[in-house]
Amino acid sequence: MTTSPSPAGTDAGAAPRLQLTGITKAYPAVVANSEVSLTVQPGEIHAVLGENGAGKSTLMKIIYGAVKPDAGTVRMDGQSVVVRNPQEARALGIAMVFQHFSLFDTLTVAENVWLGLDKSLSLAEVSRRIETTTREYGLQLDPMRPVHTLGVGERQRVEIVRSLLTDPRLLILDEPTSVLTPQAVENLFVTLRRLAARGCSILYISHKLHEIRELCTACTVLRGGKVTGVCDPRQESNASLSRLMIGAEPPALAHREVVLGATVLDVRDLSLSREDQFGVDLQQIALQVRAGEVVGIAGVSGNGQKELLYALSGEDTRAPAAAIQVAGQGAGRLNTAQRRALGLHFVPEERLGRGAVPALSLAHNLLLTRKNAVGRGGWLQLHTLRAQAAAIIERFKVKASGPGAAAQSLSGGNLQKFIVGREVAANPALLIVSQPTWGVDVGAAAQIRGEILKLAGNGCAVLVVSEELEELFDICDRLYVMAKGQISPPLPRAEATVALVGQWMSGLWSESVRTEGSAHDQA
Repeated sequence: MTTSPSPAGTDAGAAPRLQLTGITKAYPAVVANSEVSLTVQPGEIHAVLGENGAGKSTLMKIIYGAVKPDAGTVRMDGQSVVVRNPQEARALGIAMVFQHFSLFDTLTVAENVWLGLDKSLSLAEVSRRIETTTREYGLQLDPMRPVHTLGVGERQRVEIVRSLLTDPRLLILDEPTSVLTPQAVENLFVTLRRLAARGCSILYISHKLHEIRELCTACTVLRGGKVTGVCDPRQESNASLSRLMIGAEPPALAHREVVLGATVLDVRDLSLSREDQFGVDLQQIALQVRAGEVVGIAGVSGNGQKELLYALSGEDTRAPAAAIQVAGQGAGRLNTAQRRALGLHFVPEERLGRGAVPALSLAHNLLLTRKNAVGRGGWLQLHTLRAQAAAIIERFKVKASGPGAAAQSLSGGNLQKFIVGREVAANPALLIVSQPTWGVDVGAAAQIRGEILKLAGNGCAVLVVSEELEELFDICDRLYVMAKGQISPPLPRAEATVALVGQWMSGLWSESVRTEGSAHDQA
């Protein structure tokens, strides 16, 4: 491992844009950062790499002023600074895009962006700047749209645009591409390289090793809250970066023989009007998932995935009963509990607030989807809940202080492992998962994907909605693509390519099917 050279176009003798020395932060149950030192040069795209719970997010929050360190110093452009809150960080030219978004649901996109900008700007001017920036970078946002109507990927775009409009000197990105399509990732990389060329330094947190190798010119590796190495990722392989991060290469997914059973989920001609003006109408959705197979739905966030998942999970019960069939029974009018009784379990994309109650313990969060720890008279059997939570923590290697840990105390990746584990351990007949490995490290992602495949191998029908094509290609037997509230014909995994799926994400599958049909006719 070697320290990377100064970025092209920067003065090698210039003071570092950011220099951390001996940063330490301890909580009652864990030491998040232990004497961490980090140096970022002007115009450098610097990766911070580590497994879930390694202390990356805590370190970034210290830089941004959201967390106060117990010890250590921070220097910006050679000057010692004390960043006491995000407002002071922004005044220093530091901007941050959080993995867990910091947006007000009841406000519009423009109003959320306006909150972090100079108040001398009018809301109308901010809206115009948002439109200009989104056109320039291909981020596709309506400034007047309320945030509560946005999907995860769209909310991430709001955070990115808000940061870009501050004209930052140091931009911190925490898992910025976790729910972006390959095309959107390419556009984002062009943006980041352009910013770096202008002298903006970028701290980039990602578990996608190929992205780090492609984009970043330096990398600091954290393990257990400590710096374990500094390297130039362009000179490393995915395997070597993985070894630096978790001490081993992630396990390869086991090959499985697909044995198909009966159709467990059958969606027939499902059409639903949007429930708000910014939603998406579902139009003649038809898809099937059989026992023993993993079926994926690809697409750009905001094309009807949220509406479809609400209809499938039972949170939206407006569909005709026969339009959604689970295990042969019309389920369109059934609520979530009734569908769970048919064997349907669901992992939503929003971890906190929908997948888990933030303030409740992991043990009590089990009650969201299972009632086998409720005894006679409605009394909770706490020992049963704790034992079940402990088993999930052990099986899925969740880093937590124990079953009594509050959900909000876990890192994003560890909470994701627990929520997925909670549903997998329930042995469902049908599992619907949205963004199963969003924000988790390579080892945890491999584990979650392996558990999904194992579940399918045991006869479960699995539907995965994800914006990570690599993930869908790894685990799915068939793919659908969703665009503008419609869904494509099924595509066997063997016939799927990044180029084809990317084309279908624009709703062009009819043209592809016609072209393929004409070729067959001519043959």
